[in-house]
Amino acid sequence: MEFTSAWDIIVVGAGHAGIEAALVAARRGLKVAIFTIKLEAIGRMSCNPSIGGPAKGHLAREVDALGGEIGRAADLSGIHYRMLNRSKGPAVWAPRAQNDREAYHRIMREALENQPGLQIIEASINELIISDGKVCGVISQIGHKYYAPAVILATGTFLRGKIHVGKISYPGGRSGEPSADELSLNLGALGLQVMRFKTGTPPRVDMRSLDFSCLEAQAGDEDPQGFSYYRDIALRNQVSCYLTHTTPETSRIIQDNLSESALYSGIITGIGPRYCPSIEDKIVKFPQRDSHHVFIEPEGINTHEAYVNGISTSLPPHIQEQIVHSIPGMEKAVLLRYAYAIEYDYVNPEEIDASLAVKKLPGLYLAGQINGTSGYEEAAAQGIMAGINASLFLEGKDPLILSRSDAYIGVLIDDLVTRGTNEPYRMFTSRAEYRLLLRQDNADERLMPVAHKLGLLSEARWQRFTTMLEVKARETEKLKAQNCTIAGEIKEPVRFAQLLKRPEINFCNLPDYGYNIPEDLSKDIQQRIELEIKYEGYLKRMEEEMQRFRQAEDMNLPEETDYFAIPSVAWEAREKLARIKPRSIGQAMRIPGINYSDSSALMIWLRKNPTGKEHE
Repeated sequence: MEFTSAWDIIVVGAGHAGIEAALVAARRGLKVAIFTIKLEAIGRMSCNPSIGGPAKGHLAREVDALGGEIGRAADLSGIHYRMLNRSKGPAVWAPRAQNDREAYHRIMREALENQPGLQIIEASINELIISDGKVCGVISQIGHKYYAPAVILATGTFLRGKIHVGKISYPGGRSGEPSADELSLNLGALGLQVMRFKTGTPPRVDMRSLDFSCLEAQAGDEDPQGFSYYRDIALRNQVSCYLTHTTPETSRIIQDNLSESALYSGIITGIGPRYCPSIEDKIVKFPQRDSHHVFIEPEGINTHEAYVNGISTSLPPHIQEQIVHSIPGMEKAVLLRYAYAIEYDYVNPEEIDASLAVKKLPGLYLAGQINGTSGYEEAAAQGIMAGINASLFLEGKDPLILSRSDAYIGVLIDDLVTRGTNEPYRMFTSRAEYRLLLRQDNADERLMPVAHKLGLLSEARWQRFTTMLEVKARETEKLKAQNCTIAGEIKEPVRFAQLLKRPEINFCNLPDYGYNIPEDLSKDIQQRIELEIKYEGYLKRMEEEMQRFRQAEDMNLPEETDYFAIPSVAWEAREKLARIKPRSIGQAMRIPGINYSDSSALMIWLRKNPTGKEHE
């Protein structure tokens, strides 16, 4: 059956994943249509209006380095900036911004509207069009058909979404917006394993009703750092965030009313995020704690609304009022929005490969919460990769697969497709084996060359990046070659680089020892050089580990490998290998349940049968 394709790629959903997917595909010269249930909801920050934090800040900078939009929008809409974890090692330093919710939405909508080759369509999608086992379009709620040889689903929490407040439940993709039930049922009918998760959001309050004398102000950094490389966006702290704590009275109120919670009364069946639990979960699972952190974070500069971070709940409104009023500084708080929990469907990530393509349906890609993840940054990372790989698929080229040694994006996708997830997946620095090499400050060095090859960077940004590399290399060489010229406490000749290795010496101290800081050596480059010199030994050892890792990754497993023909591998392991279809020996070794003897037997068999099928 032949269809006339109006577009090259269709993207369903205009949240953080869908936006990146649509923009990157259009920037690579393809005709793209992006569908949203409501135009006013494009780029909506459904939960906290913030970008970044531990590992999430790394992801946002990686997406930016690949030519994505999240970093630019975060910098343009930021109202409060902090670099977290500065007291710890540089591997876990993490930029975070509090953002103006409305400004972020407006910036993202403008980016879509101004992108050549991209059309926004307000419609709810109910069904995929399948022909000869391949995806070739979608059907809207009103029966209109749209054709394209590649479709990216970035549906967020909308698949059979159900909102819970106390014992009252009703359909919804998020507050005030309808769910997408038919599309979820369609995916199940097509043979995909559809499962269920839950998440939630806290109440919002009017900041004018708070007692700031009981709150601890948290100002932004004096030298704010954002997410987007080489754009010259002026960053300015315009608000403070505030810290308070729950009390024993808060715990008592929750304990006395657990039966009213949708979560604890058995109404909710989906699994929630372990690392971002509801306040009910915190009180039940940590009864020994007298208090929990509560952060009050402004929603924007043109509103008095604030997000109360730390008390997500599904308790009834009147109980929410009691909880909020039991917290110091919030005794008279006026609630503007009540908290709610939401259950939604997602697709088991074992259904996709490392390119985010659905194995059973060529041309179909999944990105964001539909893959079982949580968070804006995780969604954006998947979105840009799905958009890149869908465009490469249409060009008949190999997909872009980032390794765990290349980027946090690589860690995220490899975890999903190799290990799956039994809870909403959230990125942490601890998930990355090579996190000292995958720092937030060097995402441009790791990924901008990739983006340049794909045509995703302007010439101006690329030139500024290459100039930075030249300056960094020049000064690093100078530091390693030149001796200090001022003696002082230094009794014998010593290179500037050796001096910089000392814990008490920072780059800004080097002029005291005769080093001249040239005008083109920015503070950013100084910090990069300092980190690489101070941690040179650790970095070298990690590079050696990475080379061993890459050797296993380079041992490719043919897609047609017949794992059931390998008698030396345990039967359970053969079943998992056949289901997941790992790309390499390295990926196979990371599958839960694949032990050392299984992987060794697989390597031996592969050497004898390099095509993946046993010789007759």
